[in-house]
This record gives sequence, C-alpha cells and structure tokens, in this order.
Amino acid sequence: MTYSYPIEVLHLLVSPEHAYFGRPKEGAADVPTTDADRVEVVAHKGVVGDRFFGRAAHMDAAVTLFAAESLESIADELGLGTLDPLLTRRNVILRGAELMPLIGSEITIRSGPDLADAITLRPGRHAAPCAWMDRMLGPGVHHAMRGRGGLRCMPLTSGFLHRGPAVLESPVELDPARAGLPNLPKRLP
Repeated sequence: MTYSYPIEVLHLLVSPEHAYFGRPKEGAADVPTTDADRVEVVAHKGVVGDRFFGRAAHMDAAVTLFAAESLESIADELGLGTLDPLLTRRNVILRGAELMPLIGSEITIRSGPDLADAITLRPGRHAAPCAWMDRMLGPGVHHAMRGRGGLRCMPLTSGFLHRGPAVLESPVELDPARAGLPNLPKRLP
C-alpha cells in the first residue's frame, strides 16, 4: 500500500562548500548558498552543485530532508521567535510530513507542474544536529533538534525537485500533525 501526503517544498538549499564543518575557531564560513526554485537530483550522487554531490562518504546521505514544523516548534519552545530554516543547511525544507518513520523506506516526492517530476529517495538515518545550531540559530537549538533534525537520504532516481506544492508517497502511514515533534530515530537492521 502507498500513502500520499500533500506537502509543500519551501526551500531547496544548494551550497558547493561547507559553512560549519571543520571550523570550530574561525566561525561559520561565508559560502555561496542558493535557495533554488528547482534542483537537479542525480541517482546515487545527490543534488547537483551541492557540497555532498558525488562524495563516496555521503552517498547514503546525499540529500537531507527537514520539516519546517520542527524548527517552528523549537523556536516556540525556546522563545526564540522566527528562525531561518536555511541556517540548518538541510537541502529540502518541507511542510506537511512527519519524517522520522520514513527511515529505511523508499519514498517518492512528486513536484513541479502537474506534479510530473518524481524523485525516489531512501531515508537511511536521522540528520543529527551539530553544535553550530546553538551559534547560528540560538541557545538550546542543538539539543532541541535531537530527534527532529531531519533525514539523510540516498537518491535512487534522477530528476528534478521543485519548490512549491508537492506530494510525498510513502509505504508508511504518517501523522502530519507530528511533523514538529521530537522522535527518536530507529536504526536500520
């Protein structure tokens, strides 16, 4: 059985360089970052132009999904006001889907005109937050993102992903109302 959920792709982040990784003393790097209307995804490689594209160590985690509701819940809990989801450095920021139950499944996101473009992904693990979240977003965000930092996925098909209305197809039943709640990640067998 396949379940379909209407979602919205809010942001598509592409950055050819790391902004946080390996920079504990220097501070975040000022790197070119694009919030694209459309990105090209290549099977087993990732988002074209992104820092993880084609990197062997990141093949199973080349595309990151993040629920906007998570950051909104965190901001409310910590009293931080509106937080910029692009500072999380996740590739695909969406609204309307509980993500954590998708680990180990194959999912498809349909987007673009008439929802004609489809990308199939395999979420393999939780996107653990780094300590930079406290510096970039606000005190306590690093800890609060645990269990809701998004998913690292391997793209299984090539195509385009578009910003705007989309549909997430899943073999797992989801509760979109839980999109912003923490959930401990399950491990693959």
